[in-house]
Amino acid sequence: LRSIDTVAFDKTGTLTEGTPRVECIDILGTLDEHEVLRLAAAAENGSEHPIGLAVVDYATSRGVAITTATHFDSTPGMGVTATVDGRIVTVTKPDAAQHNTNAPAERTAALREAEGMTAVIVHLDGEAIAVIGLVDIVRAEADTTVAGLKELVGTRPVLLTGDNDRVARAVAARAGIVDVRAGLLPQDKAEAVTQLQNERTDGEIPRRVLLVGDGVNDAPAMATADIGVAMGRRGSDLALDTADAVLIRDDLGALASVIALSRRAHRIVVANLAIAATFIVVLVAWDLIGTLPLPIGVAGHESSTVIVALNGMRLLSSRAWKQKASRSAP
Repeated sequence: LRSIDTVAFDKTGTLTEGTPRVECIDILGTLDEHEVLRLAAAAENGSEHPIGLAVVDYATSRGVAITTATHFDSTPGMGVTATVDGRIVTVTKPDAAQHNTNAPAERTAALREAEGMTAVIVHLDGEAIAVIGLVDIVRAEADTTVAGLKELVGTRPVLLTGDNDRVARAVAARAGIVDVRAGLLPQDKAEAVTQLQNERTDGEIPRRVLLVGDGVNDAPAMATADIGVAMGRRGSDLALDTADAVLIRDDLGALASVIALSRRAHRIVVANLAIAATFIVVLVAWDLIGTLPLPIGVAGHESSTVIVALNGMRLLSSRAWKQKASRSAP
């Protein structure tokens, strides 16, 4: 962890709160909004993705009775498909439905994306019936976290997301991230991590990448990264199982403190080894050259043990966490 020099973030649920809300529904077919919500919520009811949860929550808040769907199938980074009342319902991101291209749906989705929304298209038996636009909130600590990590590791953090480029860049701008790679499927995220690892530092050393994510889509990239960190509160089971570390409170501000603490721990371990080695060399040399009195030998050995223990206890100091708390305090 101390040698991490590149940090990459997922967007939804990581840089953002992970609780998107439905902002608008554009009806494209003959069905009304209530029926579109019923079908979309039924299809999304088995999904763990924040967008699926947002659609279900919105339908519930509007008093829509959610029908039980069958043959549910989720494709990470693409969308979901289910059978509702004997008809096939799919909810996908716009570029995932190219085999069922519907010009009005694509234009409407592009319009919503231009407004900073995440758009998904609802299909019924292959025909686009609506576009749902959703918005999410960027975490309050995202910009300070990104700035702190840039200062600590010396490189700009990277945003890897399956969302559209316009929304990704809008979120990245608020968080202070310049390097944005959008429209990525799970395998694309893993490949992007590999590309980052293959880049060389000034000393021609391969980069070590830390990836922060929360969803099923992030698991392959987390497994590829040198260190995978999952968001604990809303992270999927697969992400939590794959990650090397978990942010229990979903506090991005803890990342910089943990990396700094790992570097401090390494310095203390090296110092302790040097202290212990110095005491041993001096005592052994003294005994070989002259005569080392037993009381002095015992006192010297035990003194080195006490000094090493006291030096190690410096890691119990809460100074790093207090600094982090002061930065995030209003």
